[in-house]
Amino acid sequence: MSSPIEVGWKYLITHFSHFQLASIGSFILHESVFFLSGLPFLFLEKAGLLRKYKIQSKSNSAEAHQNCILKLLLFHFGVNLPVMLFSYPIFKYMGLTASLPLPSWNVVLSQLLFYFILEDFVFYWGHRALHTKWLYKHVHSVHHEYATPFGLTSEYAHPAEILFLGFATILGPALTGPHLFTLWLWMVVRVMETVEAHCGYDFPWSPSKFIPLYGGAEFHDYHHRVLYTKSGNYSSTFTYMDWLFGTDKGFWKQKCLEAK
Repeated sequence: MSSPIEVGWKYLITHFSHFQLASIGSFILHESVFFLSGLPFLFLEKAGLLRKYKIQSKSNSAEAHQNCILKLLLFHFGVNLPVMLFSYPIFKYMGLTASLPLPSWNVVLSQLLFYFILEDFVFYWGHRALHTKWLYKHVHSVHHEYATPFGLTSEYAHPAEILFLGFATILGPALTGPHLFTLWLWMVVRVMETVEAHCGYDFPWSPSKFIPLYGGAEFHDYHHRVLYTKSGNYSSTFTYMDWLFGTDKGFWKQKCLEAK
């Protein structure tokens, strides 16, 4: 007997082409997950709800929220969508498939683990390079316009940065040529992770409270609060790269002082 997921997947591959699912479908999924997971944090900040969990006392203005949303839509339709359309031949060449049966969970989880490890490594060095003076001034400073981040600011960045760091996210899938189901699951998990890291709230149920070496909102919020030359905390999801290369000392020094 087919599972509900397989039934739904059969409907998709029957009614839409491989190109439509891999490009337009991926874009729709990305936009849906991004805004559905990011908008609640905007409303929390605007309404002042759950303030006891807010990392910074400062809040962004309604104008700042509006500016972020408008530019995000511009970047997503002007950069993300074209990339998804034009990268389709590469993913198809590397073996991207959408047919049934769906891959086993052992295959899916092992690929996701590989994507996380590779993405963390590539993102760390790319992000650290963006904090050199010239690249920060001309590219990365756009992302740091929001010293008090909220969920949607996770993808608020210069178009060059979107391409530069986005490479870290798509490199793993591009190398392995996964099933589209795995690619979509990776996209969902990665989007929700980066939205949470920028949400501005340190909830007791945050993943960082339960998953070892997981950075999360408190870790990344520190990165936004301090000057680019002193920030550190360049990691994407997990913190082991910052630990290995000694670029998170400021954050942990602050945590030690707070504990005293």
